[in-house]
Amino acid sequence: MKKASTVAAACTLAVAAVAGTIGFTAGASSAEAQKRPEPVVQDEFDPLGPAMHELRHAGRTVHYSDTGRDSRTRGEPVVFMGGTGTTARASGMTEFLRTTREKLGLRMISVERNGFGDTEFDKKLGFDDYTSDVRAVLDELGIRRARVVAISGGGPYAAHFAADEPQRVASLHLAAALPPFGKKSEDCGLDDAELREKLGEQIRDPRKWWAFPDDSPVRRIPGFTDRAEEDGARSYYQRGQKGDPSAQVHEQKLYCERPGPDLSALKAPTFVYTGLKDTTVPPSTQQRWSEELPGKPVVRRYADSGHDVQYRHWDQILLDMAGYPDRTAVCVKGKSRALPAKKAEHELKKDATLGSCAWNGHSGS
Repeated sequence: MKKASTVAAACTLAVAAVAGTIGFTAGASSAEAQKRPEPVVQDEFDPLGPAMHELRHAGRTVHYSDTGRDSRTRGEPVVFMGGTGTTARASGMTEFLRTTREKLGLRMISVERNGFGDTEFDKKLGFDDYTSDVRAVLDELGIRRARVVAISGGGPYAAHFAADEPQRVASLHLAAALPPFGKKSEDCGLDDAELREKLGEQIRDPRKWWAFPDDSPVRRIPGFTDRAEEDGARSYYQRGQKGDPSAQVHEQKLYCERPGPDLSALKAPTFVYTGLKDTTVPPSTQQRWSEELPGKPVVRRYADSGHDVQYRHWDQILLDMAGYPDRTAVCVKGKSRALPAKKAEHELKKDATLGSCAWNGHSGS
């Protein structure tokens, strides 16, 4: 009997020890129990990324994403045009600053392009058709004017939309964006078969398509690399395309069209963001925007960025889109601030750094 009592006592102690590891202790006093925080369960779901929607237009299904899922998150509309080979969910790769976006009252809308992700490929479609699709989505959502932001290969699409619908553009933001002006790329000299061979190898593995250098600032963003690779897989495999490069070849050929659209009717403020280390769309190429855009665009040039300036300085782009181009995002003594430009310059001459203080953290990918 004594031995059994010892075993029972040992079991009781073991249970108490386990209980302690999950947040309570057997036999705790009521005073100790009251120290536990009141459990909270949220009232609304957190988004897992921009929600997808669809509509029928011009005999085809148009797929688009929209973060304005309710009145609380609707905000001022921004049409997001992602880089080449991206889907309508690519705007989700900027959601590492979702809190800032929502506090600034911005709503992201992205219309998927021909042949990527959920969208069927039609070799007859071009820039005008995409403009028509964006127009149809804005009409469906009851949006008269929107800011437009284009990244990399989204640049030519943004230019055509701005040329055809200048009255619907509240402001135009071009981040590491390819201009449809000036010298054509070397790829324009390749025929379809040669392009298929070249691009097919690149897109077969989305990890390679989305490979950023080891020193890229995007590697400081928790989960960014995984999120980018997921969009690559969505682009080329979502509908069972199995890495078929047809849509990518078609888009590359569109980039070769010259002359580019006439932007003289555009009256909205324009912004150009350039990474001085960019070798994909180098600063000399992006300079063509300043030559073609009417008026004088705001040009922001960053020595710390390459073809990732759109992510590294997304905080500044958000400020600009929200109507604060006179403010600069800086980190001052561990506190993220949006300071008047001259005050920010003063702080940067001391120990402040550009952008959110999050950029000074550890690698998260």
